[in-house]
Amino acid sequence: MGRNVRRLVTRVLPIVLVSGGLVAAAAVAPSALAAVSPDDPAVQQAVAAAATDYSTLVADAEEKRATPAKLGPWSYTEGLFLYGTYLVYQRTHNTKYLTYMQQWADRFVDANGHLNNGLGSLDSMQSGNVLLELYKETKQAKYKTAATQIRNRLKTWPTTKDGGFWHATSRQHQLWADGVYMVLPFLLHYGQIVGEASYTDATAVKQLNIYYSHLNDPATGLLRHAYDESKTQSWANKTTGQAPENWCRAIGWFAMSSIETLDIVPANQAGRADVLSHLQTLIAGFKRWQDPATGRWFQLPAKPTVNGNWLETSCSSMYTYTISRAVEKGYVDASYKPVAAKGYQGVLTQVSKAGDVANICIGTNVGNQAYYLGRPRATNDLHGLGAFLIMNEQLARTT
Repeated sequence: MGRNVRRLVTRVLPIVLVSGGLVAAAAVAPSALAAVSPDDPAVQQAVAAAATDYSTLVADAEEKRATPAKLGPWSYTEGLFLYGTYLVYQRTHNTKYLTYMQQWADRFVDANGHLNNGLGSLDSMQSGNVLLELYKETKQAKYKTAATQIRNRLKTWPTTKDGGFWHATSRQHQLWADGVYMVLPFLLHYGQIVGEASYTDATAVKQLNIYYSHLNDPATGLLRHAYDESKTQSWANKTTGQAPENWCRAIGWFAMSSIETLDIVPANQAGRADVLSHLQTLIAGFKRWQDPATGRWFQLPAKPTVNGNWLETSCSSMYTYTISRAVEKGYVDASYKPVAAKGYQGVLTQVSKAGDVANICIGTNVGNQAYYLGRPRATNDLHGLGAFLIMNEQLARTT
């Protein structure tokens, strides 16, 4: 390919080298590429990559592996993946995605709208987003009834002395950064779709600010994974109650919850300005700790040089999404856009031509450095698939 053609290709379509082939950083302008030099093999490769819809590639691959009956239990990972699938449905209008969601949800919600789950943890509430979207799309009252069961459970949910939701009834006095994403997007969407927006908006802001006050780690600009008000857990600092590590995905959950909250609650909502300020601090931390070689982030993001640390895909997707969305909405300066673009290119290197997504940390408790570094790395774990879909729908639209 000649020098002028190569320059034009580079301008039209950002590309990265992956496994010996060219993979598009965004699905844009394949016709423009083809017009440059249609017979050039490199251009043909770039055109093919540009035409790839990575969201449908990944979603379809998982839905071929697991029917709705086999996808998994009522759990936050399934809810995360299905919410990402719903975003794909919203863009493509392909009803197979909505049908897949509905068939999965109907395993747990009976005809009267009773949700077959004890709702003993915040984790068990995240999939309520699936119910709300199904109610919005189908108008079937049973989904609203089941979602209201989750909302009502929070009326008696245990809290810390300052009002923070315990992570679970079995996790007494504990706040995990993960927990805000398990419950707050559901509450916010409930307020929009069903009602009680004044309660749900205020609660989301309150919870984020309480959690941040206990998890903030000024030394890194990030968050600690968890906090124990009682300071009795083996991992809890006896003075601060904080967990010892900054775990990448926990911080990603918090960041995405902050974006959802800022997108939904009104500008004059009390405490919203604090949520925005905290998000800006986190995004500055994301920029600080981004791996310059790959654009991704480490399992322990503030310890990039520690032996055994590894680049993790789900948090890299979450951080990339958060930064891109924050730039788009004006929550942070446009100078952060290249950080998101580099993160996006980095995450795409983990996606195969078959739609497999690699290097995803499996479900994780609170622990020490050795514990996090020793967590298994999986391919196609739903933590990563759901985060990838949410990220890709954002980046493919805005890149």
